[in-house]
Amino acid sequence: MRHFWQRQATDPVNAGKVAAEAAETVAWPVPDPGAAAFFDVDNTMIRGASIYHFARGLAKRKLFTTRDLAMFAWGQAAFRLRGTENTEHIGSAREAALSFVAGMAVDELVQLCEEIYDDVMADRIWQGTRTLALAHLEAGQQVWLVTATPVEIARVIANRLGLTGALGTVAETADGYYTGRLVGSLLHGPAKAEAVRALALKEGLELASCSAYSDSHNDLPMLTAVGDPHAVNPDGDLRERARTDGWPVHDFRTGRKVTLIALPAAAGAGALAGGVAAGMALRRHYRGTA
Repeated sequence: MRHFWQRQATDPVNAGKVAAEAAETVAWPVPDPGAAAFFDVDNTMIRGASIYHFARGLAKRKLFTTRDLAMFAWGQAAFRLRGTENTEHIGSAREAALSFVAGMAVDELVQLCEEIYDDVMADRIWQGTRTLALAHLEAGQQVWLVTATPVEIARVIANRLGLTGALGTVAETADGYYTGRLVGSLLHGPAKAEAVRALALKEGLELASCSAYSDSHNDLPMLTAVGDPHAVNPDGDLRERARTDGWPVHDFRTGRKVTLIALPAAAGAGALAGGVAAGMALRRHYRGTA
């Protein structure tokens, strides 16, 4: 894959379009071509944060120290408990992460993603959510992951689960290497909804016939963009919205406190902090200074 872009967009519309343009599909007959299901990843499809599990895999391979991992875990927990995002922090973390991945080979990162999924992530998939996704596939509908996680990680998860594809944050590449810039911006909040709309246009989907699943109120733009929204392992605000609007609620957690003691979904600043840490570890490794 090769991307050449003259400038970096920062608004949700462009971020959504970029994610849809980067989408890769699996070609098979689709009996219900006008419908699709869109699933958030962190705490919806997988327990905890996919980027944290990726960092765990790096630590196991000695590309990431246990101290780095502990600091990242604390940052995620603090973010989840606050429930707010600092725009300045997100922007600076994003720029730092991108500078660290500059010059890395895409193939090497993808290989790491595949190894780490099989080693760390596979047993953390919510089987209840996977069953929901498979029901859509059996009905002849496309099933897409939609996440702020880097698209390389999201694609590996989608491929391993046999889903149609993934929409994620896209980093610019040239000749098989990361340039250190984003194509568009972080796929989060309103940008997810824009990605879903852009993909619907690309694939000929009717959004009124589509479904969406998420654990977070941050994904309300995506949930309200489709005709059939669902709350999965919802946070308090999303549970209240689902109750008010009569949306189905699917809770696969064994206890109400699980989202506080388990490492939570990495939205916004949390995911970007993970990107910084993972990027630092990878950069040290590939430069031979780890």
